[in-house]
Amino acid sequence: MKHLEFDGRYAEDILRGKKRATVRLGRKPNLKEGDTVLIHAGGYALGKAVIEKVESKTVGELTDEDAFLDGFSSREELIRALKGHYRYVNDDSPAHVIVFRLVEKFDKPVMSSDYAYEGNLPVEIAEKALKYLDLPEGDRKLIELFLRTGSLRKAAYRLGGLNKRYLIREALRRAYEELKKRGIMGPKL
Repeated sequence: MKHLEFDGRYAEDILRGKKRATVRLGRKPNLKEGDTVLIHAGGYALGKAVIEKVESKTVGELTDEDAFLDGFSSREELIRALKGHYRYVNDDSPAHVIVFRLVEKFDKPVMSSDYAYEGNLPVEIAEKALKYLDLPEGDRKLIELFLRTGSLRKAAYRLGGLNKRYLIREALRRAYEELKKRGIMGPKL
């Protein structure tokens, strides 16, 4: 299942239905209409959602309607928030508006790491991957950076911004799948 992750400050707005979209900058997300995703905020899985629409535009083309769907009172407020999340934001920056509908709320929030790697901690995966796998150079460097900094967030900032977390997560997922194939690790859920 795919994942859609948010800063913890948005958890209540998502659960209350005030925040029904997210604007992501940079590369187009690997999401399409009809996909079911796990919604995460602040390190916790909150529930499941269905993607209703993914629309690509530039920051300059964002509207008040996009801002309202994203839980903001105006386009200007949305752009201020984007500038707080991304290193470089200008009118030409590629933006992707992802509209979703929460279809299941979990009774209590569950640690996100329990879902991302079937109950295995990212640090465990990283350590075992470096010990047992002959990783591609790019994945090895990302995993080493993650271990050296001690967090996905800090490693992503060293790579250029919070929006780079996906690079580390993808390297960890690839490593975990290979560790599973070899019988070194398995699901803990």
